[in-house]
Amino acid sequence: MINRHDQSDNTALANALSDAVAADIKAGLGSRDTASIAVSGGSTPALFFRQLAQRTDIDWSKVVITLVDERWVDDSSDRSNARLVKTNLLQGPAAVATFVPLYAGGETPSSETIAETCAMQQQVPHPFDAVILGMGGDGHTASFFPEGDALDQVLREKGPALAIQAPGAGEPRVTLTLPHLLATRSLYLHIEGAAKAQTLDAALSAGPVSEMPVRAVLRQTEKPVNIYWCP
Repeated sequence: MINRHDQSDNTALANALSDAVAADIKAGLGSRDTASIAVSGGSTPALFFRQLAQRTDIDWSKVVITLVDERWVDDSSDRSNARLVKTNLLQGPAAVATFVPLYAGGETPSSETIAETCAMQQQVPHPFDAVILGMGGDGHTASFFPEGDALDQVLREKGPALAIQAPGAGEPRVTLTLPHLLATRSLYLHIEGAAKAQTLDAALSAGPVSEMPVRAVLRQTEKPVNIYWCP
């Protein structure tokens, strides 16, 4: 099921998505001691992060935040999703939240460091209360890239995390698997701009998942996808 939540501009979009995710976090805290969310990197979520970080109606000391995927780089890199989260989300009231990264050290992921990443994910309450995905112009989401060397595995395997490399991915990456991400109270796809709307239309049309891996998210029947978009 696809639920559209179109907004007039990026400020309205950030506010609406912040309201929705805050409600998920508070619902999670109403049923267990700790809530958890998995967020995306890239340029789109920064404003949403800043809006969510200012919420004073959330007990952030009981919230755990992790990433849906990460470039295999240290958080000193401006390519790091962890750096984006620390700079924009772990601020103000949200500064006391717990952050669990995916990068586990070294220049490239190995079986040992991916095992360490998976061990770190044991600190994150699961199922998630909210998973917020993005989408690239090539139809990737998380690190589910066209021509990814582990695409079949990340779409099928329990995980929680696997390494993947792809021609369009730049650095080697680590990503939470699709089955792990679908275990969530709410699932969001956060996109902006006319070009992303065209990509989404293409992804919603017929065609192979391998060509536009976001189709695996849009076509699954386990969890409704809440699409938040603005021009």
